[in-house]
Amino acid sequence: MSITLAIDCMGGDHGASVTIPAAFDFLREDEQARVVLVGLPEVFDDAFRKHAAVFGERVVVRTVSEVIGMDEAPAIAMRTKKDSSMRVAIDLVKAGEAHAVVSAGNTGALMAISRFVLKTLPSIDRPAIAQSLPTMKGHTYMLDLGANVDCSAEHLLQFGIMGSILLEVVEHKKAPTVGLLNIGEEDIKGNETVKRAAELLRASDLNFYGNVEGNDIFKGTTDVVVCDGFVGNVALKSAEGLAHMVSTFLREEFKRGLLSKLIALVAMPVLMRFKRRFDPRQYNGAALLGLRGVVIKSHGSADVFGYTWALRRAAEAARNNLIERISARMTNSMASSEAAVTEGTGT
Repeated sequence: MSITLAIDCMGGDHGASVTIPAAFDFLREDEQARVVLVGLPEVFDDAFRKHAAVFGERVVVRTVSEVIGMDEAPAIAMRTKKDSSMRVAIDLVKAGEAHAVVSAGNTGALMAISRFVLKTLPSIDRPAIAQSLPTMKGHTYMLDLGANVDCSAEHLLQFGIMGSILLEVVEHKKAPTVGLLNIGEEDIKGNETVKRAAELLRASDLNFYGNVEGNDIFKGTTDVVVCDGFVGNVALKSAEGLAHMVSTFLREEFKRGLLSKLIALVAMPVLMRFKRRFDPRQYNGAALLGLRGVVIKSHGSADVFGYTWALRRAAEAARNNLIERISARMTNSMASSEAAVTEGTGT
């Protein structure tokens, strides 16, 4: 299936120096894809045109006059920068000129503008950020990772449904298991919101595993982990900090004296395999679920390799009709879950 991706070339820490080469790498491996590159006129110079000519009509350029900074207030950016690379790229999805948008820019602005321009799907109250994380069994999808600090039980149910469909679409896995992040596995654990969410999830047509704890995330206990954005973001940043600390300590220890350096040389093949196995770049590309369009957020510091992964995720979601499948299933799942809980409580 031929698909078109709108790419915010100016987003992220590195901007066009990463996004444009990544777009070309993506086009080389996906011969049925097209890209619309959105950016300031100066990034589309003679060197760019020389490389873009290889792909012919598969590369389209859309120039803009503004860029949203990584530290700009989302509300101000949405109101005042209507000709920014991010806004125009999202507008292309709204207009049907692109199947998905990818940006490494300001997360808050991307969420705010996407919600304003694309709107949410029926039965979706709030969009959620979902991302793949490495585990002992492969990887798991976790949401929400920061879009919604305060959530109701119904929101958590919606996240579970969207996360399950995302995994079915991207990983082609039938009936993925869904876990609810809690402070214990027992049903009596957690606050009232989490307890109510567990009831709704259990009554839904999802393959609900039950409550999972923080250590279950990286054990790979479930395919999908559901939580509110506050908890999810803290868990994600804690894991990133721990990974950085471990890698820093390893480097320091292997540099501690001649013998340690010799051991490091012998262990290098194992260390390289370990690094490839947990390379965060291959998990790059968080989906903003619940919108009337595919929106993928790349990590702001992603390099060309990492950004290419985000483009692959966008293409996979668009080709497998992620939005249509979420919309079709959401209404039925929400209604059946609410009815089952109401019947069970006798209200």
